[in-house]
Amino acid sequence: MKHTIALVDDDRNILESVQMTLEQEGFLVRTYTDGESALQGLMARPVDLAVLDIKMPRMDGMELLQRLRARSAMPVIFLTSKDDELDELMGLRLGADDYITKPFSQRLLLERIRTLLRRNETSRAEGSGVVPTGVIARGHLTLDETKHQCLWKSQDIQLTVTEFLLVKALAARPGMVKSRDQLIDAAYGENVYVDDRTIDSHIKRLRRKFRATDEEFDQIETLYGIGYRYKES
Repeated sequence: MKHTIALVDDDRNILESVQMTLEQEGFLVRTYTDGESALQGLMARPVDLAVLDIKMPRMDGMELLQRLRARSAMPVIFLTSKDDELDELMGLRLGADDYITKPFSQRLLLERIRTLLRRNETSRAEGSGVVPTGVIARGHLTLDETKHQCLWKSQDIQLTVTEFLLVKALAARPGMVKSRDQLIDAAYGENVYVDDRTIDSHIKRLRRKFRATDEEFDQIETLYGIGYRYKES
């Protein structure tokens, strides 16, 4: 079954070029030139992954992402301008799984789309010949890979695919320090480049999500200059 990708950008040249590349690789593609029409289209007909520009008319990418995240955990990749570091970080805090800076390599975008789709399918797989790896339980934390479910003190924590994989990588070996490079490999795969600040932003957002349920959550520890670890119970 073919995956459907939504492209949302007010630059028609980018839309046409990326659409052609993705369709050549076997994807179904739906395009939108503004956030408002994209929101209506994606709510009516969900897709497997969305690629969003930040600066768009009628509704920018930030607002579109925020509204999508209220109803969906579909993987989202942001397209940002070279000087928009604040936008990149804000997008990650709002729930984007990744970002790519314009001008970008279409090969890189294609690789990241494939990586996120693989992660999404692996995390959500139930039966159908896929052998689930089971449930990770660490004190108040429960991770169920087959359901892509994260519970803290029996409360559901809504995580993106990238966030789920980061929690899993840390919680699998409590007390063991994971470098940023190791966490990048766990969440994105070895063949995708992501810089350190992306992981730092994901970790900040993870802590905020857990603390929204439990203000005293402190299980993810920072070891400055080294990396992160999940506190032993």
